[in-house]
Amino acid sequence: MSQAPRDAVVVGSGPNGLSAAIALAQRGLSVLVVEGSDTIGGGVRSQELTLPGFVHDVCSSVYPMAVAAPFLRTLPLDRHGLEWIHPPTLLAHPLDDGTAAVLHKSVDTTADQLGPDGNAYRQLMGPLVKVADSLFADLLGPFRIPRHPIAALRFGWLAVRSGRGLAEAYFRTDRGRALLAGIAAHAVIPLESRPGAAIALMLALAGHAHGWPLVRGGAQRLADAMASYFRSLGGEIQTGDWVKSVDELPPSKAVLLDLTPRQVITLAGHRLPKGYTRRLSRYRYGPGIFKLDWALSGPVPWTAPACRTAGTVHLGGTLDEISASERAAFHGRHVDQPYVLFAQPTVVDPSRAPAGKHVGWAYCHVPHGSTEDMTARIEAQVERFAPGFGDGILARHIMNPAAMEQHNPNYIGGDISGGATDFGQLFTRPVARLNPYTTPNRGLFLCSSSTPPGGGVHGMCGFFAARTVLRRLGVAR
Repeated sequence: MSQAPRDAVVVGSGPNGLSAAIALAQRGLSVLVVEGSDTIGGGVRSQELTLPGFVHDVCSSVYPMAVAAPFLRTLPLDRHGLEWIHPPTLLAHPLDDGTAAVLHKSVDTTADQLGPDGNAYRQLMGPLVKVADSLFADLLGPFRIPRHPIAALRFGWLAVRSGRGLAEAYFRTDRGRALLAGIAAHAVIPLESRPGAAIALMLALAGHAHGWPLVRGGAQRLADAMASYFRSLGGEIQTGDWVKSVDELPPSKAVLLDLTPRQVITLAGHRLPKGYTRRLSRYRYGPGIFKLDWALSGPVPWTAPACRTAGTVHLGGTLDEISASERAAFHGRHVDQPYVLFAQPTVVDPSRAPAGKHVGWAYCHVPHGSTEDMTARIEAQVERFAPGFGDGILARHIMNPAAMEQHNPNYIGGDISGGATDFGQLFTRPVARLNPYTTPNRGLFLCSSSTPPGGGVHGMCGFFAARTVLRRLGVAR
């Protein structure tokens, strides 16, 4: 790579690395992004994984937090090729009676199909939706005094519960509890653990306020749009260059690492105090994922009509079933009926497959580093709610935790969240510091999902790391 001096060098081109680079370049800094893969994007990439003409999102695919995040929403990415597309139904959660609980953009429409739990849903989500953007501004980041304290206090009173605790406190029917449980399971912690309710509320809130959209043409278009905007600001990107040590980087005033603690130690441990690296080494990673991508001959034959128009489908049945699945994965066990997250982009984006054909992907949570083949169990869950699904499979692509880590080294043991998201690491990731984006080395900063606010495609870890760098360098924000 070029050794010309820059103001800042960012290692890693995931959404957080690109967000950090953009925020710095917007203030006139010269910024280089270094990416080991030949393709930028980290967890925001697309490839033809199965058959020619079938475009699959390798990891992330549906982006409620990206459209809700305060920083990404300010960027003119539409002028750089990004087009959000919103499915008619945000999320469907099929049940064994042939119906489905549904998350609609409208709180009232969502509540209306929850029957006896409808009023409880309105009482839970209605007040939060009215102050949604204030909550995103205050809560998507490190712990700090909120600028909207009343809204934050209301949210916090609900969010400190477990996902299961919130579901049982507000809902009485299997339908209402299952809908919330499926959303809470995105936290990748047991549903009995706190603060699972926080993740459930934030995702539902994002859906009601901004939707659960996909990107036309594939997730890669989001990364490409961010890179295009970054380059328009004068930024540089170097791909295909795996950094083995920060000593290889060109001279700069700041180095930002879009990496998890284990990689930080490998690349920069010799520039950090031993006490700090010991603390980094104690950082806990969470469960992994086992993911399947399918090329399909036609649409998925869901029994519940609502599933046929949903971008995302949660397969897990009842609250108890989902709880058992997530508890097992967190504690190192596998289950026969895993909770499965299913995405079907071609419901709204036919450009991703040949005419009349479709793509779909699904994953389940598995123990960290699991080597167990979950293919049959995942497909059985799909067949449970879409009989005949297997008959439409033209080809499949399988990624276990090791393959996920090979695709993206940040996915240690298959953990796509950058580390466990329980109370022990919610605000102290990766270690407890007044500013979690700093290290004892004044020129070295952290900007990955192993810093607050954690996993998900929102770019806020990178944004706050960049703000820290700007303050350190005395650049006005």
